[in-house]
Amino acid sequence: MTAVLCVPQWQGSASSKAPQLMAGARRAAELVPADTVVTVPVLEMGGDKAAGVRAYDVLVENQRLTQQALVGIDDRVITIGGDCAVDIPPIAAAYTCYGDALTVLWIDAHPDVYSPQTLPSGAFHGMVVRALLGDGPTGLTLEHPLAPHQVIITGERAGDASEHEYLAQTGLRRYGVDDLERALDGLRGPVYVHIDLDVLEPTAFGATCYPEPDGVQPQRLIDLISHVDDIIGAAITEHAPSNGDVNPYEAEVIRLLGAALAR
Repeated sequence: MTAVLCVPQWQGSASSKAPQLMAGARRAAELVPADTVVTVPVLEMGGDKAAGVRAYDVLVENQRLTQQALVGIDDRVITIGGDCAVDIPPIAAAYTCYGDALTVLWIDAHPDVYSPQTLPSGAFHGMVVRALLGDGPTGLTLEHPLAPHQVIITGERAGDASEHEYLAQTGLRRYGVDDLERALDGLRGPVYVHIDLDVLEPTAFGATCYPEPDGVQPQRLIDLISHVDDIIGAAITEHAPSNGDVNPYEAEVIRLLGAALAR
């Protein structure tokens, strides 16, 4: 059994298009095959910057609401965002179930390992992987952090110098577009799969807030996901269609990614 958890949160992003993530999450949740769909009643207003994070108060409350929604779900969960910060509660829940055996496959154009000190905008969706490792603001960090060997980043092509320094210091495995599939070498379950749609080539899939050139073609990503065994949870994030409208090709990409994750 598979449940879709729709978390239409936008406040983790600093993009002028961030509010489009609300409609994007709801539309994407309709496309992913599932036995049940649960929508988290996240706060929709902006918030105050604190601890170096914009909308910190709203993000903490949205995380609490997401945790609350997860308590009532016994099925495998595919989380649909919203910005990348929606992953923290379901990954925390996965760690509770699987502990140190869990691997998080983070498929993203960006490594998301900024800190509040290195990201002036305070956009928390650029800090999520670092928070998963226990290095993040109170209330937005895992109670039981992942170890670096539990995270694999692939498809990354836009990290800055401070992020790459952090990756080197922690020993996080990082692959780009050319060696995307190397992320699966030796990968064994249980696996949680995070997909930020900006990993895709923007001329093929453009409905994101932070498109990056020279990305992954959609069919290649679908094929990659289809070869991941023992997916125990997943997320599709950062879908930002203009005016809430999803073109048929992009809708089909989301549907096929969802089907590959839910198989």
